[in-house]
Amino acid sequence: MPIYLFKNPKTEELIEVVQKMKDEHRYVDENGLEWDRVFVNPNASIDSKLDGSMESFMKYTENKNGTMGDLWDASEECSAKRKKQLGQDGVEQQHFKQYSKKRRGMKHHRDES
Repeated sequence: MPIYLFKNPKTEELIEVVQKMKDEHRYVDENGLEWDRVFVNPNASIDSKLDGSMESFMKYTENKNGTMGDLWDASEECSAKRKKQLGQDGVEQQHFKQYSKKRRGMKHHRDES
């Protein structure tokens, strides 16, 4: 259930009250004083940025409507961020290792090691 903020009109004290969305959003304390509701901007887009990690990539790409090309672009962006942060991309290196193993030692055309 959502949390709503209410402010005491006399003391300016703020409290959080858990209410259902369909409830009337009022708060009256034990003394009969009705508190004012405080409206705030919600924090809606917490996962909208890629930081290069696998968790960030998976959150970014799930439930998105797009093409396979959009997914490849997001993957390439993550790879570039990992290279910038760590000096190398461990996910890419692991892919090159698996590629070479499956093909009896043949290197991937983008493998520079």
